[in-house]
Amino acid sequence: MTTLTTENDAVPGAEEPPDSGARHRLTAVTGLAALSLDAMASVAYGPEAIVLVLAAAGGYGLGFTLPVTLAIAGLLAVLVASYRQVIAAFPDGGGSYAVAKAHLGRRTSLVAAGSLVLDYVLNVAVAVTAGVAALTSAFPGLYGDRLVICLGVLVLITAVNLRGIVDSARAFIVPTAVFVGAILVMIAVGLFRDAPVSTAASDGHASVLADNATTVGALLLLKAFASGCSALTGVEAIANAVPSFRAPAARRAMRAEVALGALLGVMLIGLSVLISRFGLQPVEGVTVLAQLADASLGHNWAFYVIQFATMVLLALSANTSFGGLPVLLKLLARDNYVPHVFGLKADRQVHRHGVVWLAVVSAALLVFSGGDTNSLVPLFAIGVFVGFTIAQTGMVLHWRATRQWGRALLNGLGAVLTGVSAIVVTAAKFHDGAWLIVIALPLLVLAFETVHRAYGRIGERLGVGRVPEPPHRERSLVLVPVSSLTRLTSEALTAAVSLGDEVRAVTVCHPDPEDRVQTEALERDWALWNPGVPLVRLPSERRSLGRPVSSYVRELRAAAPGTRVTVLIPEAEPEHLWQRLLQNQRGAVVAHAVRRDTDAVICRLRFRLGAR
Repeated sequence: MTTLTTENDAVPGAEEPPDSGARHRLTAVTGLAALSLDAMASVAYGPEAIVLVLAAAGGYGLGFTLPVTLAIAGLLAVLVASYRQVIAAFPDGGGSYAVAKAHLGRRTSLVAAGSLVLDYVLNVAVAVTAGVAALTSAFPGLYGDRLVICLGVLVLITAVNLRGIVDSARAFIVPTAVFVGAILVMIAVGLFRDAPVSTAASDGHASVLADNATTVGALLLLKAFASGCSALTGVEAIANAVPSFRAPAARRAMRAEVALGALLGVMLIGLSVLISRFGLQPVEGVTVLAQLADASLGHNWAFYVIQFATMVLLALSANTSFGGLPVLLKLLARDNYVPHVFGLKADRQVHRHGVVWLAVVSAALLVFSGGDTNSLVPLFAIGVFVGFTIAQTGMVLHWRATRQWGRALLNGLGAVLTGVSAIVVTAAKFHDGAWLIVIALPLLVLAFETVHRAYGRIGERLGVGRVPEPPHRERSLVLVPVSSLTRLTSEALTAAVSLGDEVRAVTVCHPDPEDRVQTEALERDWALWNPGVPLVRLPSERRSLGRPVSSYVRELRAAAPGTRVTVLIPEAEPEHLWQRLLQNQRGAVVAHAVRRDTDAVICRLRFRLGAR
């Protein structure tokens, strides 16, 4: 059996036709599980980030934990209400990128897209390393293997997402429910406690309260607010992935957005109330959430359930990026800002190339950081606030055009709050590594622009958008490189005479005595076989295979400019994949030389050795 493909065929990673069935799309509940893990897991480090900053002001500073959390919860409420409006106005997904593209111009939309891309990639790395850090805290013997474990978790999450977003939602809905349920139970029980039930988790650990406590000023509160805003990452993910929901997609996505905001707000405020109620002080080596579980439930099996659920959800919260980023890349590919391969969708509604790309870049970040969370956290949450601000600003213009002033006021408030937050977060984390994001974001926008210009030049050469000239017939000459007489040679000539007006077989001859003898033997056998196709000897003084063929093609094109030259390269395709290592790759060498030096059409005929 033979297969004929041209060099322009999209052979690698061929996609199956998309299945638009509802079973491969999300409901409100499964959407919450697939796209909110990032936001849900942030309760494990959001309150702790606030407490660690306020600890610089001693015990008095910790008293401001609840007010700072309430400010963050207020911002969360504004964001949820605003993103509900984004979902309704832009049901095709894309979030801040779609809003900015419609109302703020191309360059601003690329800034929004770049900020989201950076935040999604960082979310994967931070989530995986945080989950593995929780594991190594429980089992210190695994600390030296944390990078290997991080990469293993990443491979697992990637494999699940390659099966489809619905399968990932189903796989992660149980750990999500366990985590949320455990946190709510802990809060409810803790509210009825007058004092901690147990402090076993923090016993023997040094307090991180500052000895020389500073005063609680505006800068300290702003820094605590900036650190706690890491709990808001992931709020935009549902708006970015609206097309992944079942119809009516916008309505289901809005329900999921409201549910996310309600659960996240209740958990953040509840945990901060418990911190104030128990007078909790941060200590080295024990998370704030672990201390709260110890104080509310005691040092028993319930304590370990919360720890294990937190560890699992932190690691799996990377799934939010796998649900949102591929959809965003699809929209960018549609607009010619990233390679079009990101727009392809395989079966089960999977943007496979976006998933794999995200996994590869995240793995590189994990290797670069050595699996250490602390080296990645300073870069986190900056990009998402840039996206927040752009989205809200664009929505103000959207509602102003339709004179819906109430909605415009809500988005305007959101734009001001998130804009101030973006400045505060960047300034507070700048010296800790946030400067990398300040550099990376413009570079990413430049990359988008470069790709767009390249596609523009390609479209101009191809005449995209213009009616082409009618097709016409030209004389066709097919060249078939051969080195011996085999069944593969016969199959190649059969295909060639079916394609062209004239067919010539070519063989490259080197000056070595052994090669001359082999070429003379081939010419005698060819004359005896007499296939009706001439055999042309191409002498080559050097040990080159592709260059003599490409030079001959150029000579033919110069002699007959109106002739279409096709080089048909026969190749044997082995029965087993490992047997490809046994091939001499002569066909690839010839194809590369002809493609590089000429404008001839290249056809590669694959003869399947396993066929009967």
